[in-house]
Amino acid sequence: MSELTHVGMRRANNQDSYAVMVAESAERFERRGHLFVVADGMGAHAAGELASKIACEQIAMRYVSSQKSDKGQALGQAVHQANTAIYDRGQSNPEFHNMGTTASSLVLSRGQGYVAQVGDSRIYRLRRGVLEQLTFDHSLVWEMHASGQIPSDSPLGKSIPKNVITRSLGPGAHVMVDLEGPFDLELGDRFLLCSDGLTGLVDDEDLGVLMDSLPIEKLTPVLVDLANLRGGPDNITVIVVDITGEQLVNPPKGGQGEKSSKGFKWNSGHSSKALLAATTVCWLGAAGFAAAAYWGGAKLAGSAIAAFILGAISLAVWASGILATDDHRRALNARRRSKAGPQSPVQGSYDSGLEESVLATGTGPYRRYDVDQHQTVCVRLAGVVSEIRRSSDQNHWMLDWNAVQSLQEKSNEAQAAGQWKVAIGHQCDAVLEAMSLLRKHQDDSASDTAVDL
Repeated sequence: MSELTHVGMRRANNQDSYAVMVAESAERFERRGHLFVVADGMGAHAAGELASKIACEQIAMRYVSSQKSDKGQALGQAVHQANTAIYDRGQSNPEFHNMGTTASSLVLSRGQGYVAQVGDSRIYRLRRGVLEQLTFDHSLVWEMHASGQIPSDSPLGKSIPKNVITRSLGPGAHVMVDLEGPFDLELGDRFLLCSDGLTGLVDDEDLGVLMDSLPIEKLTPVLVDLANLRGGPDNITVIVVDITGEQLVNPPKGGQGEKSSKGFKWNSGHSSKALLAATTVCWLGAAGFAAAAYWGGAKLAGSAIAAFILGAISLAVWASGILATDDHRRALNARRRSKAGPQSPVQGSYDSGLEESVLATGTGPYRRYDVDQHQTVCVRLAGVVSEIRRSSDQNHWMLDWNAVQSLQEKSNEAQAAGQWKVAIGHQCDAVLEAMSLLRKHQDDSASDTAVDL
């Protein structure tokens, strides 16, 4: 297991947080397994930093101390309790009002894994040459693509902003939590938890090849440095976990695994509010573009039309989310009346009795990629190093590139021999060395240099 967080190249503070709870005893492992959490906070006046910190602390503490025997239920409950803690803190101080955070949580127990998801941080699994994204991004772009109303490869689909999230912990009193699992674990599985400061700069093709090619102790710094060399506009947090021991792949005692936690999946009230807010922004943008087109001529007319259409579709998705919410709540109430006895709460709901506190049984993985582009990624890595060196020459930075050049020559030799994983390893060493030179230059010049690639 390896973890690393970094402020990035352009942020003054780090609003990411993470938690690692490795079971220290056999009893703790059998009862709760190992827990990993990544959270990406949002809010001014250090509110985002506080929100992500509370999320990680509360999820870890509440999960470990939960009395629920079902690990999935315990994890989902812990995330809900973290939401309550963040919301209460936000309500108590005007500076923290509406603060929020994503939270991606992974539990690895004997032979089984669970994922709880809120927001757009991600969890991936690499297994036998295939990279899978186990989490669904609660973002405007993912929600709209999932609705089927906008093809992801269409011009309008590509124009949807990628940084608008539709669900987070903290802004609302209640939140819906997606639960994936239990899913089987296999020897050789590699899991990656990360904030969008990584995935915004390093695409899935690169992630898969790097996860497939590098030892764990090198992978985390390479991912962070690669994101920074590509601009590093956001905080970056990475946790990598390898399944290497028989203890984690053997089935639970008794031979039977826990059954999947059931529930109903709907858009939470917070999600609907977020989509409404996004809709409002789109409509305001449409109005602005229309005015600009009126005063500035026909050049902006296309932008006005696109913004108008986007606003209309956002409104349609939001409205359908409200209808879906009402339908599912009615279904839940009917199920409670017909099947739940007075001492038997509906599976998927919590002792609080709140309808909003329901786990959503996920249908992941949501994306799959064959990891077979080692040559392409190797060339791409070489290009990153070349760009930073070109920037150095153009800006007359006095840096010694001999070590980087030597590593790239080794990579070229491995490429000539068709040893692509070895070549990628040397290129990644060159990336680390180039980032080290850049940091040294920044320290020496005491400047806020940022490199756009």
